[in-house]
Amino acid sequence: MASAGFHGLTVVAFESRMAAEMGRLIERHGGTPLVAPALREIPLDDNSAALQFGEQLMRDGLDVLVLMTGAGTTTLFEVLHRRYSNDQLAAALRKTVLIARGPKPVGALKALGLQPTLTVPEPNTWVDVVSTLDAHRPLTGLRVAVQEYGLPNRDLLEALKQRGAQVTPVPVYRWALPEDTAPLKHAVGEILVGHVQAMLVTNAAQIEHVMQVAEREGQTAAFIEACKKLVVASIGPTASERIRSHGLPVDFEPSHGKMGILVKETSEQAHALLAKKAGVEIAN
Repeated sequence: MASAGFHGLTVVAFESRMAAEMGRLIERHGGTPLVAPALREIPLDDNSAALQFGEQLMRDGLDVLVLMTGAGTTTLFEVLHRRYSNDQLAAALRKTVLIARGPKPVGALKALGLQPTLTVPEPNTWVDVVSTLDAHRPLTGLRVAVQEYGLPNRDLLEALKQRGAQVTPVPVYRWALPEDTAPLKHAVGEILVGHVQAMLVTNAAQIEHVMQVAEREGQTAAFIEACKKLVVASIGPTASERIRSHGLPVDFEPSHGKMGILVKETSEQAHALLAKKAGVEIAN
C-alpha cells in the first residue's frame, strides 16, 4: 500500500481532464483532496492560422516545425487533414526538421506515422527547445513554425527571432475558464482562509486562471500572502516559471514531470516543508 505521506493535509489541485484521477492519488497518499478544475480546452473559433500554415507548408515548404504539446500536435494535424491527405503532408514535411518538446509530441507524431528529427530533453522548457535548435544548426534565415499551446510563449518566439529565424506561430487550441467557476472560487476561498496546506499545479495555464479568479474577487494580494504559508508544488520548470511570475513561491518540483510522481513526492516532503516555513525544526 502507498505511503500516506500527507497525513490528513488538505491538498488543492486544478486538474481538469484527470480531476478524478488526481483526487484518488491525493487520497491514496493520505491527503484530503480539493480538486477544482481551472481549465477548459476548446478549439479556436477560427482555425485560419493553422490552415494558413498548411497552405504555406504545401506551397513553400518549411525548414523547422516545433511541436510543443501532444494535444496540440494532434489538433494541428486534424485541422490539416481537412484539406490534405497523409501522403501530401508527409511529402511536404520530408525536408522539415521536426522538433518534439518531450515524449507527448513524439507519441502524437508516431500515431501519424511520423518521426521527430530531434527530441527536446527534460525538463522540456522553452530554453531547452532553443538549446536543442542551437546545437543542431544556425537558425539565421530559416523558416521556423511553432505550434502554440494555451498561451503564446513570447520568450521562445523572441529567442528564435533574435537568432535570425523567420518565425510563424501556429495557434491550434486555447484554454478557457471552466463554464462553472464555482469550484475554483471555492478553492481560492479555502486557500485564503487557511484551510489548505498544499497546492499542486500541473499546467502553467492553471495558475493564470487561478489568479484571474483571485483578481475578480479583489483578493490578489491576500491570495499571494496565503500561498506563502502553504506548500506550492509544481509539475516542472515551465509551470514554475509561470507561478513565480505572479509572485507566488514554488516550494517543490518532483524528480519527473508526471502527475503521479508529483503527488507522491510532494506527500513525502509536505510536512517538512510546512515546518520549515513555520520555522519549526523536525527531529530526525
